[in-house]
Amino acid sequence: MYAQQLTTASGPAGVQLAEIDEPDGTGLVVVDLHTAGVSFPDLLQTTGSYQIVRELPFVLGVEGAGVVRSAPADSGLRAGQRVAVLASDGAWQQTVAVAPDSVFPLPDSVSLEAGAGFLMNYLTVHFALDERARYRTGETVLVHGAAGGVGVAALQVAAALGLETIAVVSTEEKAGIAKANRADHVVLVDGWKDRVRDLTGGRGVDIILDPVGGDRFTDSLRSLAPNGRLVVLGFTGGEIPTVKVNRLLLRNISVLGAGWGEYARTNPGYTNRQWAALSPLVESGALRITEPTVYSFEHAVDALRTLETRSATGKIALSVRPS
Repeated sequence: MYAQQLTTASGPAGVQLAEIDEPDGTGLVVVDLHTAGVSFPDLLQTTGSYQIVRELPFVLGVEGAGVVRSAPADSGLRAGQRVAVLASDGAWQQTVAVAPDSVFPLPDSVSLEAGAGFLMNYLTVHFALDERARYRTGETVLVHGAAGGVGVAALQVAAALGLETIAVVSTEEKAGIAKANRADHVVLVDGWKDRVRDLTGGRGVDIILDPVGGDRFTDSLRSLAPNGRLVVLGFTGGEIPTVKVNRLLLRNISVLGAGWGEYARTNPGYTNRQWAALSPLVESGALRITEPTVYSFEHAVDALRTLETRSATGKIALSVRPS
């Protein structure tokens, strides 16, 4: 079968299309993938700067969607079933073999393209809001980088949970994307803090989801309401900010990390509990899974470069069947 492997830690240029053996599916669920998700951790791995460093060469990607080829009799899954998967051995390949608890049946309303981008971003955001920030219905959530993959998922999940949202974006084009994904308010990066103060009557917001980091971090702290929570999701802006903890003490605010992957790894069954919470929202239409921008398998490097240049909007995915 074909796979996209990282052969050298030299950035996206180190990714090459290769022929490899199909995985051994003994005791596992074998899924023929249709589409695979592209995420910021994939980009970090191409330079060896992700917290988990794997031995080269290896198959990139963590999430995908496809059709079950075979499954253990006691797995609750069946051949021909449409599913999303988490594949720790790489999802940028045509076929994966994974444990049953890493396979999630897709509702009929979710396409295989959208399903490939469901797990990483939507489960990360749900973890950030539910497990880390302990949201309360009616609270206000500010989302930085709101037109990116995580940002769009944040807007959709927050809307489904009954939270008011303020989207922060860098351009008018991205403002349109945020509005299309159910943002209640949209502000541009330039002057965003003052605009948020006006929108909240000077009170500030209850929760901030920040996958960007960088120089807006201090202003984020200043934009929290009393008892507010800033949840750190990543650093796509490149710079890892620091915090003076007296700011937290004086205003009774919190900075929280949301490392969904590590939490799920050390808490067996957590992702299945998340799926049980989110699936009914998807089936009812309260939670909408957006369609990604899909690149052909041969253009995986181009897909990564849209993340590298921060030109990507929404979720990016690969069609894993070469044309």
